[in-house]
Amino acid sequence: MINPVWIFDLDNTLHNATPHIFPHINHSMTAYLQEHLQLDKDAANALRQEYWQTYGATLSGLIKHHNTDPDHFLWHTHQFPHLPEMVLREPQLRRALQQLPGKKLVFTNAPQQYSKAVLKLLRVDDLFDDVFAIENARYRPKPQTAGFRRLLRKHRLHAAQCVMVEDSVENLQTAKRLGMKTVWVSGVVRTPSYVDIKIRNVAELPRLLARLN
Repeated sequence: MINPVWIFDLDNTLHNATPHIFPHINHSMTAYLQEHLQLDKDAANALRQEYWQTYGATLSGLIKHHNTDPDHFLWHTHQFPHLPEMVLREPQLRRALQQLPGKKLVFTNAPQQYSKAVLKLLRVDDLFDDVFAIENARYRPKPQTAGFRRLLRKHRLHAAQCVMVEDSVENLQTAKRLGMKTVWVSGVVRTPSYVDIKIRNVAELPRLLARLN
C-alpha cells in the first residue's frame, strides 16, 4: 500500500494500559454501577464484565438497559489525578510512527479528553490528524460497524485505503470485513485468518511495511 491511512487503537496498542490504567477504569466503573444501580460490589463487577463482553463496552449495556447518560458515565469513570505516573511510554513509539508513510488517526472506545491526555503524555499527539473517540462514534463502540463507518465518512475514506492497528481481534474482524488491512498487536501465537500482520509492539511495524502490499 502506498501512503495508506493508519488507524490506531489507543489502549494496549500505543501504550500498555494493563498494569495501571485498566485496573483504575474497571474500579471506577464498578463503583459507578454500585452507586447508580444500587448494587453491591460483586454484583456491580459482574454486570460491568457482562456488558463489556456482550456489547464491546460497559457503557453500551448501561445505555441500552438503564438509560444511562453516556457523558455522565464517561466523566465519572475517567478521572485520572495521577495519569502521568500511570502511562507507560514506549521509547521507540514516536520514531516508529514517524517512519510510517501516510495519514494517522486514533480510533478508540475511550473518551476524547482521556485519549488526548494519554497521547500527549506519550509525546505523539502531534503525529495524529484526528482522535476519533467514543463520543465521535455516537457511543457505538468497536467492534460495532457503525463507528467504523462514521470514521470513514468523516475523513472521506474508503476502507481499502486503511490499515487498522489494534490489540483486539474482534475489532480487527470488523475492520477486515469492511475491507481494511489489519495489524494485530499481540503476543498470542496463533493468528486468525483476518489478521494480515501480527506484531508484539508498534515499534516493529515500519520494518514490516512490505507485507501489507
